[in-house]
Amino acid sequence: MRGVVATPHRQASEAGVEVLRDGGNAFDAIVAANAVLCVVYPHMTSIGGDLFALCWAAGEREPIGIAGAGRSGSGATIDAVRERGHERMPERGALAVTVPGTVQAWGRILDRFGRMGLGRVLEPAVSAARDGFVITPGLAASLIETAEWRLRESEQQRLYPPLQAGMLLRNPDLAAVLAEIGRAGWLGFYRGDVGAAIAAAVQKRDGFVTHEDMASHRGAEVEPLRMRYRDLDIYELPPPTQGLAAMGMLARFQQLRPDQLTPGPGFARELLRIRNEVYPLRDAYVTDPDFFEAPLDPFLQPVVEATEAAPVPDGGDTVYLCAADEEGNLVSLIQSVAYEFGSGVIAEGTGINLQNRGCYFSLDPAHVNRLEPRKRTMHTLIPALAGREGRPWAAFGSMGGDGQPQLQSQVLLQLVDHGLDPADAVAAPRLRVAAGGAPLIVEASYPGAGELARSELEVKLMPSSSLTLGHAHAIVVDGPGRWRGGADPRSDGAVLESAH
Repeated sequence: MRGVVATPHRQASEAGVEVLRDGGNAFDAIVAANAVLCVVYPHMTSIGGDLFALCWAAGEREPIGIAGAGRSGSGATIDAVRERGHERMPERGALAVTVPGTVQAWGRILDRFGRMGLGRVLEPAVSAARDGFVITPGLAASLIETAEWRLRESEQQRLYPPLQAGMLLRNPDLAAVLAEIGRAGWLGFYRGDVGAAIAAAVQKRDGFVTHEDMASHRGAEVEPLRMRYRDLDIYELPPPTQGLAAMGMLARFQQLRPDQLTPGPGFARELLRIRNEVYPLRDAYVTDPDFFEAPLDPFLQPVVEATEAAPVPDGGDTVYLCAADEEGNLVSLIQSVAYEFGSGVIAEGTGINLQNRGCYFSLDPAHVNRLEPRKRTMHTLIPALAGREGRPWAAFGSMGGDGQPQLQSQVLLQLVDHGLDPADAVAAPRLRVAAGGAPLIVEASYPGAGELARSELEVKLMPSSSLTLGHAHAIVVDGPGRWRGGADPRSDGAVLESAH
């Protein structure tokens, strides 16, 4: 089948295209690519993490959301964390581990939309983990930079020692787990030996996730949030994601004059203002919707005053990818282990690095996102889609943790308000506001960067194409079987197409 895949690593894009050539569709391709990323980008993602996706099936007038967020352990309480000597949620270690939602989300996507089963789709990832993959400069740098805290864990020492770019890295334990998922399906992952091993690793380190918590995990299909931006319908996922924050920023950008949206010092000040209006709303309202339903109006009505709330942690290493095919399917997917190498805990015998998503919970009993048993925390992960007149038009998104609404909205502005091609839109110089409202982080190549650095604002200049500004990808659908794609040069990615 003809199709296109955009990911942050060329080997993942190649896996997606291989599946398309073998007759799979965009949904099969996206899972294949994501699985490879879980092998070759271990600092940014893992099958021990969570996944969110927006899936627009051919012939449908709107997409469906997939929320693959895992919950806290059944013993996770504020008192339990404090009894272990912590005044705030730890950023690393077993206490920050939540149930991984990725594998079940893969199964849900393929069962609902795919043509191939997990076995075939996971073959490229199994091969990469078994036979080895070449370490990129970014991964090599991360292996070194995180060594001090990671290598306290023996499995980190064994599987991810500091290595140089160009060397080959293997993870045979992970290959065996992926092959078993392909044979037994996602349910076996949670209820069988792997789920037991993950729970045992967490329990051994005095964490909260149990085998029962693993076995009872279920993600969900959700109705996406929708808003108008210019002549487009923009789709974001509802809480527990920060999709409302992205929509809140777009609602405010839409009120600006065209000259105020032009990249430069003026836009930088508007971004700072808008971010500081919207993010306190996010921090005050967004959490697991099973525990509290966030209101829409404060985000979409710019006249509403924001309320102050404690900001979420700043961190996040994530992969964003998208795919389309000639049948008209379009998918936008984001997946992560939370911070760089997540919790640092690798479940013995599995090769699976477990996420630290639980660090986003608050230990303030009055906070909406307070830690409670079997709860989904506020999630930074936000894939996005745009449609026009009931047809898919674009998939777009960016890694970048807390900054994703800022980065994602800038990509959309480049596509829509400035008319850039997707490749130029994702490569264009960007800026973002750090967690807490300062500093303003600016790439040196951003228009007026020098002027901003000399201004009254607290500014941090970064080299051009800095990973601090995320890596974004996008696909624009121009018609049946016609598309344009962009892969961010800040990543190791590629946009690849398959022929018939």
